[in-house]
Amino acid sequence: MAAKRILVTGAAGFLGSHLCDRFIKEGFHVIGMDNLITGDLRNIEHLFKLKEFEFYHHDVSKFIHIPGELDYILHFASPASPIDYLKIPIQTLKVGSLGTHNCLGLALAKKARILVASTSEVYGDPLVHPQNEEYWGNVNPVGPRGVYDEAKRFQEAMTMAYHTFHGVETRIIRIFNTYGPRMRLNDGRALPAFIGQALRGEDLTVFGDGSQTRSFCYVDDLVEGIYRLLMSDYAYPVNVGNPDEISLLDFAEEIIKLTGTNQKIVHKPLPVDDPKQRQPDITKAKEKLGWSPKVSRAEGLKITYDYFKSLPQDELYKLPKEFQSRK
Repeated sequence: MAAKRILVTGAAGFLGSHLCDRFIKEGFHVIGMDNLITGDLRNIEHLFKLKEFEFYHHDVSKFIHIPGELDYILHFASPASPIDYLKIPIQTLKVGSLGTHNCLGLALAKKARILVASTSEVYGDPLVHPQNEEYWGNVNPVGPRGVYDEAKRFQEAMTMAYHTFHGVETRIIRIFNTYGPRMRLNDGRALPAFIGQALRGEDLTVFGDGSQTRSFCYVDDLVEGIYRLLMSDYAYPVNVGNPDEISLLDFAEEIIKLTGTNQKIVHKPLPVDDPKQRQPDITKAKEKLGWSPKVSRAEGLKITYDYFKSLPQDELYKLPKEFQSRK
């Protein structure tokens, strides 16, 4: 019997590349797609020799053509870090709107099941804690983070419209902070930022007083949740993340202890609309998917730190990727 075929958009990114690995292990034929604006071919270069993998260098905001049958689509193309979506706001909005529309149209044409990657950022700066899927969010649509938050909220609305109007088999995952190997060291998020500063011997930067919280999920746990959701029969949004909440000040102290460095913690002003609390209610994931995270933060951080330590020295000092101006 021929292998099931799955398209992974954003395949050269952090999460996309891990998904390619997982579905190849599961016996799928994987078609990776990425325009490489934030992705890196090094994340998937080990797959190019495999007959079960093919790659399209393509922007999903433009019409998508995939010859032959297609069984599943994972739509993970999107800038995901503040440095990226503040630098390329129009492309961020396009991939969440036009890109999602194109992927849903492809799913309709191919009769494929599609899972779209949404985010905890749809909750904005939440007034409900922990955040459950019934909470509608507290988002500033015209603030600096609005280009990402509203792109994902629109993406969810478009996905549900294709489900209810066209009968497309859709799945929506709301991803909370995830970390692990292949994260970009200088992507602006707290975990790689702290580890990068520690490795460079710099003081660790905490924004505000550091009382804002995050909940960090190791990438293997997240990928397991994605796999289970795709294979489930549940069409509505599901939170997938690790509810083990920690303040960013305490997290910075953890990184200093992990890295064995003696840097100080310095405080800078809190960015506009930065969420004060982030903790998933994963009741639905437990009930619908039988899923809960298995990897402790201590275990996951050790693996991630070893990965960052193994990078070439010039990676530590590389500035975030500059982007050419685009319409």
